[in-house]
Amino acid sequence: MKHPTNISELAKLQPDYMGFIFYEKTARYFQGEIPEIPSEVKKTGVFVDADIDYILKKIRKYDLNALQLHGNESPEFCGELNTLTREMKIELIKVFSVKEDFNFEQIKPYEAVVDYFLFDTKGKNKGGNGITFNWEILQDYPSEKPFFLSGGIGPEHIKNIKELQEYFRDNGKKDLLYAIDVNSKFEDEPGLKNVEKLKEFVKKL
Repeated sequence: MKHPTNISELAKLQPDYMGFIFYEKTARYFQGEIPEIPSEVKKTGVFVDADIDYILKKIRKYDLNALQLHGNESPEFCGELNTLTREMKIELIKVFSVKEDFNFEQIKPYEAVVDYFLFDTKGKNKGGNGITFNWEILQDYPSEKPFFLSGGIGPEHIKNIKELQEYFRDNGKKDLLYAIDVNSKFEDEPGLKNVEKLKEFVKKL
């Protein structure tokens, strides 16, 4: 999210999370003020290889509730950040960029130091590429850590999302697919979301 009026309009839909990108190399870079939104909506700071002081500064300035780490942050870095933010009850979400040969072994060192994983499509940008990856590889997901599904998700994927939910439910893991992360397919321009499209998507989902 980027524009105050758009933020206020979308907050009325009461999404569980709302993202603000603190990464200068993107058209969605956020540097404004967040209008007052319902406390149930978790303000999520999105960072790419930022240092801890920078992240803590943004937490304090914007009263963030969650952090999405979209770079090459190490398990040690995540552990330190976890320790520093634990009393603030900040949720940590570690992002992994996925393609066909993704190796789930690389997520194991992070299991003890983050709250959720997020799987996005590996592309030229650090997110917001507008393309999906092959969700079938998630059938081999070895962890008990709940995850966010991301990567070019749009209205045309509702049937696929429900099928993936059914797969996990049928295999006794109904809570693993924790959240759907949507972005570019619902934008009129970078950072400006189409509220009506999102309202319809939520309704159908």
